[in-house]
Amino acid sequence: MSRIVSAEEAVSVVKSGHRVFLHSVAAAPRRLIEALTARAPELSVVEIVSIHTEGDAPYAAPEMARHFRVNALFVGPNVRKAIEEGRGDYLPVFLSEVPQLFRSGILPLDVALVHVSPPDRHGFCSLGVSVDVTRAAVQTARTVIAQVNPRMPRTHGDGLIHVDAIDYMVEVDEPIHEAPVRALTDVERAIGRHCAELVDDGACLQLGIGAIPQATLASLGDHHRLGIHTEMISDGVVDLVEKGVITGELKRVHPGKIVAGFAHGTRRLYDFLDDNPLVAMLDIAYVNDTAVIRRNPKVTAINSAIEVDLTGQVCADSVGERQVSGVGGQMDFIRGAALSDGGKPIIALPSTNAAGESRIVPVLRPGAGVVTTRAHVHFVVTEHGIADLFGKNLRQRAAALIAVAHPKHRDVLTAEARRRFGSW
Repeated sequence: MSRIVSAEEAVSVVKSGHRVFLHSVAAAPRRLIEALTARAPELSVVEIVSIHTEGDAPYAAPEMARHFRVNALFVGPNVRKAIEEGRGDYLPVFLSEVPQLFRSGILPLDVALVHVSPPDRHGFCSLGVSVDVTRAAVQTARTVIAQVNPRMPRTHGDGLIHVDAIDYMVEVDEPIHEAPVRALTDVERAIGRHCAELVDDGACLQLGIGAIPQATLASLGDHHRLGIHTEMISDGVVDLVEKGVITGELKRVHPGKIVAGFAHGTRRLYDFLDDNPLVAMLDIAYVNDTAVIRRNPKVTAINSAIEVDLTGQVCADSVGERQVSGVGGQMDFIRGAALSDGGKPIIALPSTNAAGESRIVPVLRPGAGVVTTRAHVHFVVTEHGIADLFGKNLRQRAAALIAVAHPKHRDVLTAEARRRFGSW
């Protein structure tokens, strides 16, 4: 039976050399993180493992380098500098395979710090907005410490955890981290419209994080009978459910259900999730399993990139040698969509970066990571249109990609393509 204690008492079980998992994304347990960081003078080389987390990461500050070491399975803004400066590490892995790292013992966990709803009358808490890799962490960690919050929505699916599986419970009452819906730029809206052109009625959608998925959802209001099977859901999904656009009726896997691994958005989204049997929040090893994804028809996967070279190689996790993101679930869904009957794997990105440089490039920057290979890419979308690369040779791919590059960069790209591939 779990014990209700203070945050300070709960994290006192963490010892030097331990590996500690942090609950993901909006469910990052702020109070437990603060209490653990406050113990820094007593600790040395505690390894912090997580995928992306929202909020502050005080354990990643320079003065904490002797006490904590980040081992990130996905690099978010709060740990990016620590990894760039060598005070932390990045572990490249498909999101679908992170649970296997825990369950197989390749990355055994000493402590899991999680954020849950209060127990129901049967003694079950919910992992709420992030089931993802956290379910595996809870199942395998030697000690589970839960921040219990009445504002955490109770979600249906794999996220139920009985109080007997929790060693220490810390009661809090604080808001779940929110991602406000921001105004879209003209470029983002144009990309969203092009992506929406590729979405057939009856498609099953996967959308990644950021403005382009938001813009795509905003452009789907006139579609019909769409389904959702995705690693992440946001506020835009709620809009389409309320409009009757998302029904899930043509899905073969969990028909009529919205399937996701985690959620990040506003309180409106979290209220929508609360005790909603329409939504199944499931283990990411299942959600992102290519064999599961492909069983739904017309899977349309929309993911972003940092740059794409003229052969179709996609860098989505680094700027040259600088690690800024992670492999995540892009390849899980790009491949799953390609194998789906009528599926469409899409990479979407603005044609230029903030400095005005082309994001369609002759070659990737030195040190850039290839998240999605050129053999896996089918569609590349920018604000200037859609490049369909499937079935095209290198020369044809270059021409298609140059056509969706920013006009001011097309001459240089064309010259580079001709130097490499000859004229077309």
